[in-house]
Amino acid sequence: MNSVVKYLLLFLLCVVFFEAGLISANTIVSGEPPNIGNLLNMQLDGLKSLLQLLQGSQNSNQKTINISNEHEVAQVIQNKSEMNGVNLQSLSAHTSESTSNENITVTITLMGYKTTTTTGNGTNGSIVIKPDETYSVTATAVGTIENGKIKVDLNSIVITTVRKLYSNTANST
Repeated sequence: MNSVVKYLLLFLLCVVFFEAGLISANTIVSGEPPNIGNLLNMQLDGLKSLLQLLQGSQNSNQKTINISNEHEVAQVIQNKSEMNGVNLQSLSAHTSESTSNENITVTITLMGYKTTTTTGNGTNGSIVIKPDETYSVTATAVGTIENGKIKVDLNSIVITTVRKLYSNTANST
């Protein structure tokens, strides 16, 4: 048999075993008959996301936009994410929409920090101040373009992710 045909059959066999395993695992976990269409769509979405990630910014149409009301935006993000403070120099806004639209959805990223203070045991009364925990905060909002900058509607800001980047505790991630 031709070696190309052998490799093709081996690949096809691997795909069949993978799909059978996925279907049986879904059946065991959900306790219901599997929905083959949803499983295939999930796999195709995963492959599409992986390909977009591997392609990186080559096909990205993200534009960086300057924010006109950056102090107010930073304050709202600080309050909603329950941070002790934020780094205004790290504030950035990106959009993939056309800047000629009336309302534009933007993704805002910002570095924030929390100061942790703990007290010692009751006998010596010591107070231990630990270094700040550093976080990356991502939010989405809607804004309008004014004079080449975007004015973010403060009521539309929604925190999407808060990631801990640094912590000086033993059990941090």
